[in-house]
Parts: sequence; C-alpha cells; structure tokens
Amino acid sequence: MTPDPYTQKLLSDWFVRLDTPEGFRAELVEGEFVLTPLPDGHHEHCISRLVRQLFLRSERDVQFSGNKGLKLGNAPGCAQDHVVPDGTIIAGGPRLFRGAPAWMPCAGVSMVLEVTSIRPEVDRVAKRRCYARGGIPLYLLVDRDAGATTLFSEPERDDYRRLATAAFGKPVTLPEPFAFDLDTADLL
Repeated sequence: MTPDPYTQKLLSDWFVRLDTPEGFRAELVEGEFVLTPLPDGHHEHCISRLVRQLFLRSERDVQFSGNKGLKLGNAPGCAQDHVVPDGTIIAGGPRLFRGAPAWMPCAGVSMVLEVTSIRPEVDRVAKRRCYARGGIPLYLLVDRDAGATTLFSEPERDDYRRLATAAFGKPVTLPEPFAFDLDTADLL
C-alpha cells in the first residue's frame, strides 16, 4: 500500500528530527529506515585510498565529505530519500558544503562513493536508484564481496544508463570533471 502524501511528509519530518544512537548512521532509503553500525577498518581504507587519488590526480579542485546527508528525489509512493554516502564529491564547483544544512540537496554533487558493508544490497540497488533519481552524474561503488569497483554514469529516472566494472587491481576510468584512471590495486 502506497502511503498518502501526508504520511510521507510525516515520515520525512520524523526522520530529520531522529536522534540516532551513538555508533550508528541512519538513512531513509526508498521508504525504508536503514540503521547501520559505523564501518570497519577495511571499509575506511578503501575510501581513503580512493579519495587520496581524487585530490592528487583530478584536474579540478575537489571537495570531499564523508558524512554529508543528501536529500534526493522520492521513490514512487515513498517519503523523500535521505541518504548519507560514504563519500560525497564536488569537483570544480562552488563551495557547496560551506553553510550547507545537515541534509543538503544534491544539486552540484559530481560523484558519490559507496563501499559495501553489512547490507550490500542497499548500496548495489536501492542507493543506486536514489542517486540516479537525484541526478548525481557519477556513482562509484566499491563492492568488497565481489572484489570489483563499478562506475555508474548517465543517470536517467531510477537508474544509470552506463556502467563500467573492473576487478580490484584493474583501473576504472573516471570521466570529466576528474579525467583520470582510478587505481584500484590498493583495494585488494
């Protein structure tokens, strides 16, 4: 049963005021409340290795946040998605993080990064749809179970039209505004 718009608004309002328990991260993904524990060391290693390359090798100034809440479009019949990517990246644009509210709109975000954790299907499927609906140009998924990195591009409605997958150890080509081959050898 699809909740009415009033119920969807109540759910969104409740979620924004939620006091998340210490040591957890809360998200509202396609109408589902997702509460996950803080990530493990390998998860953080993957993020740090990739972000280092973004800062050193990108042709444009890169801004990064590892804990920025994004408000995205609604899934059909659901309250507005509130997602916290493992990495939110802005390349060459205005300083969007400065003065941004806790849950900022996704306009101007160049790429989001997710590293799979205890619920990999959320990263592989639900968040992918959320990011596409939000019009985020690039979604980089590090799938630790599959041992591969996938770059999704060309968002259209609920999905991305293009994807490129490379096994850990093989490069992933990042298009503009980054324009370099991302080395994934250190993710092994």
